[in-house]
Amino acid sequence: MTTKRKRSGSSDAAESGHAGHPVTMRDVAEAAGVSVATVSNVVNDKKSARIGADARQRVHDAVSDLGYRPNALAKTLSSGSSKFIGLVADAIATTPFAGQIIHGAQDEAWKHGFVLLVANTEGDPAAEEAAIGMMLEHKVRGVLYSTWFHRAVVPPEALRETDYVLVDCFEANATAPAVVPDEVQGGYTATGLLLEAGHRRIAFINTTSSSPAQSGRLKGYRRALTEAGIDFDPALVLEAHPEQEGGYAATDRLLELKVTAVFCHNDRVAMGLYDGVRERGLKIPSDIAIVGFDNQEVIAAHLRPPLSTVALPHYELGAAGVRVLLGIQEAPQESPLLISCPPVPRASI
Repeated sequence: MTTKRKRSGSSDAAESGHAGHPVTMRDVAEAAGVSVATVSNVVNDKKSARIGADARQRVHDAVSDLGYRPNALAKTLSSGSSKFIGLVADAIATTPFAGQIIHGAQDEAWKHGFVLLVANTEGDPAAEEAAIGMMLEHKVRGVLYSTWFHRAVVPPEALRETDYVLVDCFEANATAPAVVPDEVQGGYTATGLLLEAGHRRIAFINTTSSSPAQSGRLKGYRRALTEAGIDFDPALVLEAHPEQEGGYAATDRLLELKVTAVFCHNDRVAMGLYDGVRERGLKIPSDIAIVGFDNQEVIAAHLRPPLSTVALPHYELGAAGVRVLLGIQEAPQESPLLISCPPVPRASI
């Protein structure tokens, strides 16, 4: 019985004559009939090294046959940088919809030959400091610093030691490059979904908490009404706690205002409003149309009827953050790069 010799990636070290220890650069040199220095120059792709095409090919063949893996740490130390990009987050890894930031950054990093190192710190300053320090030790190309909701931050001082981009957050004085959702456009788009369906008396349930989402979505709502020739009525803007209970509690006031449609600050508020409307014997959308915000899949897609909403572009935020960090995409110097929030029309309009 004969067996074929395994090539690159083989786990059978005995077949290459190196049982019991990893394949070394010296093993490659012996197999290729060249010096260790020549192998080092080929493996590290040193263009200035004078190596003949035949010798270079023998080294590549030996690397493939023996399954040699270059020492990434040594290459990092010699070049001063690595193929790692760091991502430091407060809680996005444990947040169902915001976790897409990691997914987007990971896909974009891989596309350009980088691997993402993720640290989820739960907002602990000591954990942030330790994570950033470890990333700096590994000579990361740069760091994405992200929060699970859009807000102003004071970046950790350690980030100043490398290139960094803020994702879903921004620095108040706008000195650091940042990538954030376009809240104004999102509010404009959400209101536009209702206007396109023929509604004219549209309420907006906004959050009680001061934030870019609170002010931006209200600005977009007002802009959409103005462009449709509808006067802004402040009585149609209600503030509610941004949870299911907030939407439920606003139901009676909305019915008193005799609105035909409601734009909710987020999908959780919309879910509460669904409950309140149903308890009063009304139907969605025939009696009242509802649009949410966030496109939190575990809520929006599974309500009955499924909720029309506007998505927070978490995946694209992560991907754009990597592109800005690598210099592939330019970010404005005076303000964050705005990422559009796309509409997700379903059956609640």
